[in-house]
Amino acid sequence: MKLCRFTHDGVTRIGKVVEDQVIDLGGVAGVTSSMRALLADLDRLRPALDAADAPAYRLADVKLEAPIADPQKFLAIGMNYQAHADEAAVAGIPTPDSQLWFNKQVSCIAGPFDPIEVPKVSDMVDYEAELGFVIGKRSHDIDEADALSVVAGYLVCNDVTARDWQFRSPTYTLGKSFDTHGPIGPWITTRDEVADPQALNLHLSVNGVERQRSSTSDMIYSISAQIAYLSTVMTLEPGDVIATGTPAGVGIASRSFLRDGDVVRVEVDGLGAIENRFVAER
Repeated sequence: MKLCRFTHDGVTRIGKVVEDQVIDLGGVAGVTSSMRALLADLDRLRPALDAADAPAYRLADVKLEAPIADPQKFLAIGMNYQAHADEAAVAGIPTPDSQLWFNKQVSCIAGPFDPIEVPKVSDMVDYEAELGFVIGKRSHDIDEADALSVVAGYLVCNDVTARDWQFRSPTYTLGKSFDTHGPIGPWITTRDEVADPQALNLHLSVNGVERQRSSTSDMIYSISAQIAYLSTVMTLEPGDVIATGTPAGVGIASRSFLRDGDVVRVEVDGLGAIENRFVAER
């Protein structure tokens, strides 16, 4: 199932995408306006969600919003693709000995087709194509063998980064958290529709020119390993968004940063695509 948030006639609702339609799930008992609440109760609600078939809208007639707008956490791992780690090593950045995590503040979240600001204070705005996943069950200290059972679903993410601000802080947080620098979407594809999250192709283009292409099989730390590691430290909550790292080809490697008017498209096979125009901050 592809769960989304969409706006039609000025009202934002929760729906499911079926081919070229969005089916409004607001009439299903127990469904509110909160995707986070829906994910927490997904197992119980699933039969009713599957059965819902009306009202329906043409996908072309709605605006897709960020599929979850209010996660309690937006976490991301750095240097998690081997080719990207090799690329960074050439630039003198060592590969960390353990998983490298940082926060993207949730205020950075943007929709899958929203404009992304190029801040006045940054000359080094970069793209990072990533597979993201969303937690579905409250969990702490999860064994790696059971880790995927707490995932509600998967989505496409662009971990937009102001590199100059990133390097000013060892935590990376400032450079990762400018407003609009967390576009996600276009929907949440539930876990049952993804046979193997470690066998997905992802690619990114800037103005139609491909910059990144890889497979999630190149991850150094699998999604299961990520969940086990994080949940050792903190309780993961339904709706938490986690970005799993970016492959080689980021802009900083070639000193090719994003400017006003650039259009960045990120696609993960089977999960859809997000596409955002970068606009100068006014």
